[in-house]
Amino acid sequence: MAERKNTDRTEDREIRDEHIVEAIGKTRVVIRNGRVVEVGDPCITECPLARRFAVPVTEFTPEAIKANIENRIRSFGMCTGRREVTDDRDFVGFGASELLSSAIRAGLLDAAVLACDGAGTVIAPTPALIQGIGGRMSGLVSTSPIPDVIRRIKSCGGYVIDPQGAGIDQVKGADYAYNLGYRKVAVTVADPAAAREVRHLHPEAVIVAVHTTGISREGAETLVTHADLVTACASRHLRELAASAIIQAGTGIPVFGFTRAGKEIILAKVKETNAPVVVKFDRIPASGGSCPEPLQ
Repeated sequence: MAERKNTDRTEDREIRDEHIVEAIGKTRVVIRNGRVVEVGDPCITECPLARRFAVPVTEFTPEAIKANIENRIRSFGMCTGRREVTDDRDFVGFGASELLSSAIRAGLLDAAVLACDGAGTVIAPTPALIQGIGGRMSGLVSTSPIPDVIRRIKSCGGYVIDPQGAGIDQVKGADYAYNLGYRKVAVTVADPAAAREVRHLHPEAVIVAVHTTGISREGAETLVTHADLVTACASRHLRELAASAIIQAGTGIPVFGFTRAGKEIILAKVKETNAPVVVKFDRIPASGGSCPEPLQ
């Protein structure tokens, strides 16, 4: 019996090292013990961003998506104890982490509430930590604690709200950040209900909606009402509702700003960059170039 119990404990440890992400067309990917063990079917067939990945995805097949995720595991340790948590490189022009990192540098924010594989909800007060965590992260559905990742985040000045369980709770993360004394806080959300609750509890927070492919019409309306910045991903509904935005960054995968705070963050990124930028007055949403297909 003792041997059986030991085996069970070993299996329990292995099961707890499980991370579920939705990546590249909201494809469900399961990673256990540093290995991709399950890849679902993508809901889109084309994405201009996926063509620019280090391992490009040009054909949306489970095999191509698995290869991309395996490269992330090798290159920066995603979902493993080798996970790098700081970076100073921009991977896309107006990604959520790029915008929030820039806003910290500009003094518009002093902390961001993010989700990180191996740690769950995290409060990141520095541009390097925000970019390191979010720059190459896909939609994180659930994760389990990895002590080395949690220690690394803490050593870089970050805070992990649930080091024992690595839970993802952006509302609690917002509470935690304000209790720490931060006053200019951004919160990334994938759940419209979380956006509504954060806005209710912390009216001054900057809410950034991410990972919106496939969102319902009702969910899209909630984000447009409560979020400052919304990444459209492959959402048809968000593009249809974007007319109320006051600024748009990008066209293929646009980011819409619905408030003055959102507009200031986008303009701070424009001001900071050395890359060429086209600025024009136009109706929103403005289209141009390729976009994800089919929109969901």
